[in-house]
Amino acid sequence: MTITSHSRAAQVAYQDLLRLHLDESASDLIGSIEERARGGRVYLYDKFRIGTQMKSRYLGEGTPELRARLARAAELKAGAEARRATMARLARVLRAEGFITTDRDTGSLLLAFARAGVFRLGGTLVGTGAYALYQGELGVRFDSDELAQTGDIDFASFERLSVALGDTVEANPGDILQSLKFDPVPGVHDRQVWKWRQNRGEAMVEFLTPAFGAEEVKPLPALGVSAQGLNYLNYLIAEPIPALALYRSGVLVQIPRPERFAIHKLIVADRRRDGPDRAKARKDRAQAAHLIDILAEDRPDDLRDALEDARSRGPRWRERMDASLARLPGSAARLRDLA
Repeated sequence: MTITSHSRAAQVAYQDLLRLHLDESASDLIGSIEERARGGRVYLYDKFRIGTQMKSRYLGEGTPELRARLARAAELKAGAEARRATMARLARVLRAEGFITTDRDTGSLLLAFARAGVFRLGGTLVGTGAYALYQGELGVRFDSDELAQTGDIDFASFERLSVALGDTVEANPGDILQSLKFDPVPGVHDRQVWKWRQNRGEAMVEFLTPAFGAEEVKPLPALGVSAQGLNYLNYLIAEPIPALALYRSGVLVQIPRPERFAIHKLIVADRRRDGPDRAKARKDRAQAAHLIDILAEDRPDDLRDALEDARSRGPRWRERMDASLARLPGSAARLRDLA
């Protein structure tokens, strides 16, 4: 498959727009910054008073980038009007340069979730919805066939992180989904709701969380939802990155790293190969192959590290990857060349 890059102007516009969205999120600081250490990591909170009560709002992991933005919070807040005008202009540039936009239904859903704090509180967009956003991260053009939706919009988060954060979304995702004409689909056995179906179409929204053995439904307190546990998902959503969905002036979301997405798709494709999701398995392999082509050329070290990480996790991981690669000889050759 031929890889076509976006123009230099488009790539710069995307990176500038992403930076401005990150600035916008940091400009919402209300009070003082509080640090909380857990499991060898430091998490930052906005601590402020409402009446006689002290409140805290989770901001993110204490990375140097986030700390630098928060140090400029007052300056960023003062520049809000000019920043938003620039964001609108950059979004127009991306449309003119051929970036594929997010459809209205998906865009309005992502915007509502972003405003509620789903991504701030650890939610990660996965599946084809995330794959579509690599056009900006990797600076390459995707055609409409590559971005054809499976009908699912999937979100994932770590149960342990959700429990540990001590903060919750500002609006419940279930309420948002019902306002957008999605109906809850209760579980067969315990009636827990972790997915919603659009009542005027085929779209399905699902919440997922890593499993380490039994794939059970678990609560995600920070997001106010339950989620279906899935093995191998912990690998996918470790170290997610910010990205933009091109809807209105852009929606800031969180997606998996592209190299992890590619390797994870090899695993998922093998899990689906003999079941009712065989068509999805073909799409999984196609997405993995396309990303491997791009990453082997542009980010070989990242791809090598992701591959070695997955292979180090045990024989079952290696068996699933190798089974998919047996159907993708070109991808297998590119991964061998990384050694």
